Amino acid sequence: MRARYPDSDGYVERDGVKLFYEIYGEGDQTILFLPTWSIIHSRQWKAQIAYFARHFRVLTFDGRGNGRSDRPDDPLAYAEEEFAADAIAVMDETDTDKATIVGFSMGVRRGLILAADYPERVEAAVFIGPSVALVPPTPERAAAMAQFWQELESDDGWNKYNAHFWLRDYRRFLEFFFSQVFTEAHSTKQIEDCVGWGLETTGETLITGEKAPDFTYEEALGFASRVECPVLVIHGDDDHISAPGRGRAVAEATGGTLVTMEGSGHAPHVRDPVKVNLLIRDFARPSRSTARTWTRAKSRTKRALFVCSPIGLGHAQRDVAISKQLKELVPGLEVEWLAQDPVTRVLEKEGETIHPASRYLANESSHIESESAEHDLHCFQAWRCMDEILIANFMLFHDVVNDQSYDLWIGDEAWEVDYYLHENPEQKRAPYVWLTDFVGWLPMADGGDHERYLTADYNAEMIEHIARFPSVRDRALFVGAPDDIVPDAFGPDLPLIRQWVEEHYDFTGDYITGFDPSELGDRDRLRDELGYRSDEKVCIVTVGGSGVGGHLLRKVIASVDAAKAKVPELRMIVVTGPRLDPESLPKAEGLEVRAYVHNLYRHLAASDLAVVQGGLTTSMELTANQRPFLYFPLRHHFEQNFHVRHRLNRYGAGRCMDFDSCTSEVIAAAIADEIGREVSYREVSPNAARTAAERILEVF
Repeated sequence: MRARYPDSDGYVERDGVKLFYEIYGEGDQTILFLPTWSIIHSRQWKAQIAYFARHFRVLTFDGRGNGRSDRPDDPLAYAEEEFAADAIAVMDETDTDKATIVGFSMGVRRGLILAADYPERVEAAVFIGPSVALVPPTPERAAAMAQFWQELESDDGWNKYNAHFWLRDYRRFLEFFFSQVFTEAHSTKQIEDCVGWGLETTGETLITGEKAPDFTYEEALGFASRVECPVLVIHGDDDHISAPGRGRAVAEATGGTLVTMEGSGHAPHVRDPVKVNLLIRDFARPSRSTARTWTRAKSRTKRALFVCSPIGLGHAQRDVAISKQLKELVPGLEVEWLAQDPVTRVLEKEGETIHPASRYLANESSHIESESAEHDLHCFQAWRCMDEILIANFMLFHDVVNDQSYDLWIGDEAWEVDYYLHENPEQKRAPYVWLTDFVGWLPMADGGDHERYLTADYNAEMIEHIARFPSVRDRALFVGAPDDIVPDAFGPDLPLIRQWVEEHYDFTGDYITGFDPSELGDRDRLRDELGYRSDEKVCIVTVGGSGVGGHLLRKVIASVDAAKAKVPELRMIVVTGPRLDPESLPKAEGLEVRAYVHNLYRHLAASDLAVVQGGLTTSMELTANQRPFLYFPLRHHFEQNFHVRHRLNRYGAGRCMDFDSCTSEVIAAAIADEIGREVSYREVSPNAARTAAERILEVF
């Protein structure tokens, strides 16, 4: 799922070649992101589009040879002037009189032509990792290019940059080439993306492009010397594709400004998007009003910004409890929330203040749902595929905290905030507290060696972040106790998870349910208040705040008749949550279907049995209320299958069920066995929210 979809798109045809373009946002100033080598298409700009579309009108198009544009078979069709003319055709088709252009690698060549030959159409130019022959290529690249058309005996290293090899094993070439594009450690996702985009064209198409006229030193210098618009050049000093000296040469030839990114490779807009986005914004930013309000420090109200993960409602419940404790401990404290549906439904009911910028957040819950199948969610891979949503939401967070002052930032599994603050520690401007109820990505068994490698790589990057920048997190809070941590290692040659967490986290002591069971009062009175009779057995079926659990609801609904035959007094109530339409579920006699129920924990406390997914919050609410429950962890959801199950086993809570093997009869029998059963789980302390607030205020 994308962070943002185009407001409009279409095709323009020029000299028989159709070009696909997309338009995002609106405004007086347009940024045109140019195509690069046909090995990839315009999705290379995914870390930029959502952010810039909030500030500018954004225009992208797939260069000829890849994406949804045509793949001409004439080498002359891939001359640099053709790509530049394509850009003008797209601008004409989209009524774009003038734009700030952004080009990457070979896209810089097209940018130079545009700025030199069409100065009235180019307001300013940003050139990233220029692949322009003002300076010779790296020695390895030069040797490969010299023997590009020869049949080689060896395929080692840069020998893969060879026409014969492209025809023989194009995928291996892509894997090698993009490993050279991304020289930064922990770039597995970026390499994977680019290989996928590269597979949308063919080695034959790239070979056709290689036969096009070369863009010579003389041509490059001629175009560069005629550029009159402002120019910003961004180049990584660890670029293995285009020698870093090329960036300096382009800046000198155009009279532009050079920004060297130390430690960055060839594509910093992909690997270091926060810094690149801010560089482009500051360079191309439209005029803004200078009228601002400043408040003297002693006159300021103390303010905290809470960023709450929207994947399920559990974070909202515990975060509201923490917020209430914070405001009780610090009278007058204002808490604002950067949050999205379904979290905002809880916040609105609780009278919390939602920051108006929240409406611009890219929806993480929708993405998770789009990645799910029948009771199956590969949580780790879904999170990896959420990268453009995370960068879009971090850039929004960045705007919010730069436009307004906060005394404290709190992120409850706000992955985007935590990751990009560690990648860009200079962006931290306030005390920052991180909360989570699990630590460590764990591989599923059927993922094999590759998934074990990926999860370990992600864990290693996190460990390195904390070791390199320990001051980014002023406090890290684990929502629970040390015994709730799985007894696994982060990966081969990496520390044990529990040992590492105990060294780097404080603990709330228990899970934060957001309520004290003792305050619910007499259970018979609670049942009466909620409309449940004493002569009926109430079974509540719920799957939390996402739409992933629809298949489980349908399977349990199919067991109603068999369950009622075993438990005649059964009353089954299905709660769909905020993201599932009750009308989408099948009907059954004696079955009640309800939509979102605020403070569902009260109904769970009054029930005789619950049937749930493997989510931690709902299962811990049931544990705290000493209610029997069946839980069905999603397939491939490592957190539910490992972290949550480990914690529930420690509490002696719940009965774990296997979705695939459970027929209607099996579920009905389990309901009959468990409903109304007296349980004795480990006690859940109601004081964890207070403990969390106190630990947070120690850095406030």
